[in-house]
Amino acid sequence: MDDNTQQKILAVTRCGLTVPEATGFFRVALGLHYLAGLMTKETLDFKKLDKEYNRFIYRSIGKGHSITSILQYMSGEKVIKVIDSPRFLRAFAEYCDEVAVDSIPFLLGLNLGVAKDLSGIDVRGPVADWIERQRVLREEQEERRAAGEGL
Repeated sequence: MDDNTQQKILAVTRCGLTVPEATGFFRVALGLHYLAGLMTKETLDFKKLDKEYNRFIYRSIGKGHSITSILQYMSGEKVIKVIDSPRFLRAFAEYCDEVAVDSIPFLLGLNLGVAKDLSGIDVRGPVADWIERQRVLREEQEERRAAGEGL
């Protein structure tokens, strides 16, 4: 994790108006970067990668947090408040443009899939429901666009 990426995540964090909101912004921005980084053909050294992320997390928001806890947060209901926040979405799009806002549902689905594979837990719930709503909205937008082009 390079310094530039760290600064971008911290910029998103500063867009939160309260400590809990800023912490949520930090968790989600960092988690999305981590998950997007998994989309590579290169072999990843997860021990090294997680160590880098955990060091940054500790320096930024203190002890008691880790990349594992952030990914767990991102599979729970609390993440929805952040990803539905227009302020977060604007900040993330502005500062973290290397991870497309449109990819958030895919990345959250990836996270749920990994959680299911690792723990065997049922991933149905608020985050899976949110992902499904986003899919339906995207399909409706595409249908409207196609209908508009057909005129």
